[in-house]
Amino acid sequence: MKTKEQNLKSWFKSGAPWVWMTGGGVAIAVIMTLGLLAVIATRGLAHFWPADVIESTYQVPGESPRVLAGELVQSEEVPRARLKAAGLPVDTEGGEFMTRQLLKVGNREVFGADFSWVVAEWLSGSHTPANLLVMERREWGNFYGYLVNVKQGGQLVAEGDGAWAELQQRLARIDELHGQITRLEKKDIGRINHGLEALRLKTRRLELEDRLDAAAQADLDAERAQWDAEYKVLEAQLIELNTAFNRDSVTVKTVDGRELEISLGKVVRAYQPNAMGTLDKLGFYFAKVWEFVSDDPREANTEGGIFPAIFGTVMMTLIMAVIVTPVGVLAAIYLREYAKQGALTRIIRIAVNNLAGVPSIVYGVFGLGFFVYVLGGSIDSLFFAEAAPAPTFGTPGLMWASLTLAILAVPVVIVATEEGLARVPRALREGSLALGATKAETLWKVVLPMASPAMMTGLILAVARAAGEVAPLMLVGVVKLAPALPLDGNYPYLHLDQKIMHLGFHIYDVGFQSPNVEAARPLVYATALLLVLVIALLNLSAVYIRNHLREKYKALDH
Repeated sequence: MKTKEQNLKSWFKSGAPWVWMTGGGVAIAVIMTLGLLAVIATRGLAHFWPADVIESTYQVPGESPRVLAGELVQSEEVPRARLKAAGLPVDTEGGEFMTRQLLKVGNREVFGADFSWVVAEWLSGSHTPANLLVMERREWGNFYGYLVNVKQGGQLVAEGDGAWAELQQRLARIDELHGQITRLEKKDIGRINHGLEALRLKTRRLELEDRLDAAAQADLDAERAQWDAEYKVLEAQLIELNTAFNRDSVTVKTVDGRELEISLGKVVRAYQPNAMGTLDKLGFYFAKVWEFVSDDPREANTEGGIFPAIFGTVMMTLIMAVIVTPVGVLAAIYLREYAKQGALTRIIRIAVNNLAGVPSIVYGVFGLGFFVYVLGGSIDSLFFAEAAPAPTFGTPGLMWASLTLAILAVPVVIVATEEGLARVPRALREGSLALGATKAETLWKVVLPMASPAMMTGLILAVARAAGEVAPLMLVGVVKLAPALPLDGNYPYLHLDQKIMHLGFHIYDVGFQSPNVEAARPLVYATALLLVLVIALLNLSAVYIRNHLREKYKALDH
């Protein structure tokens, strides 16, 4: 009969402990990943829910009471001694802790800040009036208070019970006018500005080439007159739209009785969260989420959407993939199929593997020094001399950001492709050559198709690393705010010299450079979640293609 010690040794020899250990490691990794995503999603997506607005009387001992209204953002227990050290008139008698709450009170023009810490024990009479109004504005943050009346051109239109319906109708009109103004400014006037700039550069180029004669000048003047005539028509339309846009206003009253008049052109939406049902709040929630992913940012990136950052991230990653795939695959093919396998080849492979571990900021410095200043400056001097001294490609932009990420990711693609080429059976190569195919034909029609899943694996790893990089991009083309997209209807349509926004840099900017920290915090989580989803979507697309290729060429393995 075996002893316990013998049973334990037998159990260890069977390998079961290592199975449990590795399974436990996988379980811990999955739990940590899901937990991280859950925290990010909870804190980010909760920001868009229309929370109830509380109205309370706040009585600080020794001071006059004042009425506050706002959304409860955070609540925490703090020691009384800490509050007393902060200068608050806290009574030392009582429990050891008091409750401190962070309220989003808005009304920045009144209070000077959007958020205020209060002591919960000093609040009284808290209630949620159904007619308490929240107005989300294009600047100055939210307004919390009560609607008094609606005016058109300074004349009273509605007040009392009918003012709310009138306000909603006029906000729908304002939203439509805002869309028309945005399209006019970005599309039509942007097209004219682009044409005038191209005309200016054409004039300067003719001057440099000493070809600006009377006939050429006449042609340029005629073209400029045509652009000016189009602009005058659009300018008149824009003035008319802006006049209509700023026609209406509302009179509102804060909870402490102060009245303000606000132009409806500055208001995005108005709602009464305390009067909204669950379905109304769900509709509002999804509208806010859609605004977040489809609109431009405002209020120093702490309000509005992040569509330019999404577009910039995806566009830069796709251009990087187009660049890095052929370069990495060709390098791997040469090293594996054509290069003489010796000491030099081994050194090159070691160098490639070491490049994968170089800090990303080093690539950013290289991209700034070589791509931007050397290569971009040379391109400007050769092809864009008429734009001098303003740089065209001699400044950070989309092309240099994509190239820098391609250099950063190319070692990953080389290593993965080499491994895929090495796994192709030698018998297949010899069989193809025996049937009369050349080495190039064998490589193109037999080897590369079978190694294509490994190439896609390298591309997946490259995208996963490059899409989340921030440090190098800060030097070679990513900026805080660039609402104009690099892809538009103006020739050459894709503007590789233009600066872009990026989700990773947006997280850094909002989280660490924002003047309104409390307002920015939930957007950091929401943007981080969106960045994870964008990278996951890009990776899943590549995984689908890889699996399709693997199934397609599986028969060649047998």
